[in-house]
Amino acid sequence: MQDRPSREELLQAVTRFLDEEVVPHLDGSRQFYCRVAANALRTVMRELDQEEEQLAAEWERLNALLHVEQQPPSRAALKQALRQRTEDLCERIRRGGADAGAYRTQVLDHVRASVKEKLLVSNPGWLR
Repeated sequence: MQDRPSREELLQAVTRFLDEEVVPHLDGSRQFYCRVAANALRTVMRELDQEEEQLAAEWERLNALLHVEQQPPSRAALKQALRQRTEDLCERIRRGGADAGAYRTQVLDHVRASVKEKLLVSNPGWLR
């Protein structure tokens, strides 16, 4: 682990530099692309800030839909397991397993929560 500045502090510094020092002195496509770069950094900061909580929440929702399994110990293994479990859920949906009843409601609740979590990272303004 590194000391200061932290990765969050570094990202904030670069974002602030782009927003306050670079963008005002550009125009046209260069200004646009600089704004895109600053927004990309803000997305990364939100993902870093919310990732652990969102991964755990998604794991719990998928556990309720599929089967109880112990959460993998590392972040990389958790992400891989979530991708696999999401594929398993998609296959179950394709086979008609979520066409009706309480399971359908659970699946819809999971999908809504997952989309909301993704929007909280990619563009939280869309949730207003």
